[in-house]
Amino acid sequence: MSMKFTKEYALEADAQDRLSPLRKEFRIPQHKGEDVMYFTGNSLGLQPVKAKQYIEEELEDWANLGVEGHEHARRPWMPYHENFTKSLARIVGAEESEVVSVGTLTNNLHLLMVSFYRPTKNRYKILCEAKAFPSDQYALASQARFHGYEPKDAIIEVAPREGEHTIREEDFLQVIEEHGESIAMMMVGGVNYYTGQVFDMGKLTSAAQKKGIVVGWDLAHGVGNIELKLHDWNVDFAAWCTYKYLNSGPGSIAGLFVHKRHHGLSDIPRFEGWWGHDKSTRFAMPDQFVPIPTAEAWQLSNAPVFAMAAQRASLDLYDKVELAELRAKGRKLSQYLRFVLAEVSAQTGQPIEVITPSGESESGCQVSTLFPGQGKDLFNRLLAKGVIADWREPHVIRLAPVPMYNSFTDIYRFGETLLAELKNA
Repeated sequence: MSMKFTKEYALEADAQDRLSPLRKEFRIPQHKGEDVMYFTGNSLGLQPVKAKQYIEEELEDWANLGVEGHEHARRPWMPYHENFTKSLARIVGAEESEVVSVGTLTNNLHLLMVSFYRPTKNRYKILCEAKAFPSDQYALASQARFHGYEPKDAIIEVAPREGEHTIREEDFLQVIEEHGESIAMMMVGGVNYYTGQVFDMGKLTSAAQKKGIVVGWDLAHGVGNIELKLHDWNVDFAAWCTYKYLNSGPGSIAGLFVHKRHHGLSDIPRFEGWWGHDKSTRFAMPDQFVPIPTAEAWQLSNAPVFAMAAQRASLDLYDKVELAELRAKGRKLSQYLRFVLAEVSAQTGQPIEVITPSGESESGCQVSTLFPGQGKDLFNRLLAKGVIADWREPHVIRLAPVPMYNSFTDIYRFGETLLAELKNA
């Protein structure tokens, strides 16, 4: 079916979409009696309908059982994080022993870098992408300072070339080749938060490891969005949040991956807490830490059950769908969004630049756009019309049609709204 900027096309595309019933599993915010046009799942995913029920169940068990809920709740609290292992392993392409639902994103990155950023006199540099998410930049700089290095000397950033928005793969590979002997760790956002560029994680991981570089990935914008094969790519470590595409609620529980070749090592440095201790003797309260021989060893404290209850509501939905089918719908939605933007540009004469790469392996749900001459005023006018997008300084509007709950009709309605605003500008 050839794409058309018409309501009829959008309705027909939705009718043919086998995943469209998933939309009913989410609560869509309202604007003047209609569903908002919500394109900010790359910042905060919508609330699954069952999240409230699942949280209330835990509150009920707490009220009725008190401390006994750790063993006798409907879903006992003590092993609560284990409810998510199988689902997360499937989503990130890992073995179950390699993932754990734990912590928050930047906290997890710091804990992992304690183990995997191990600088020496001759190999101490950190390789990352320019304009990484600020929290990553702060984390990397503070890790360098903690080990006694100045960030301007220790951190190598690969940036887009002059006049370009995204980073060329060959530029990353060239830096690895030229400076690999001095680089201790590469830590990159698998999907750049600003441009939506997806990096070839398998290729870059392999190239870096051939030079003896430890490789980690921040997957905040990748988990639940793009295909991941962390085990097969031989990634050393990775971390992610779950409040974006995994729809677990604001500031909710995060997760991490540690490749199984690092499990059970006695010489690996790690900040330790009792929930990472061997389960069989944890409650004997020994004074010596014995790590669980899985990624669970990087846990510090027992599970935050209420936050995890909301995560369960979303992962239940992921368990019901084929990830490849979800990814295919995300591609179709983003392609239709690009088409609608081009149609609006043609009808108004307003230049609209999409800075997200268009290749299937180079982009996910996010479409980052520039509207020359419009600035944030256009974003605010769209917001007043019920378009929930995301503004990023200095001049990008990020739009993310998420396959779990966005529709082709959402995109058509956005196009009509944008067309009217540009004509009236």
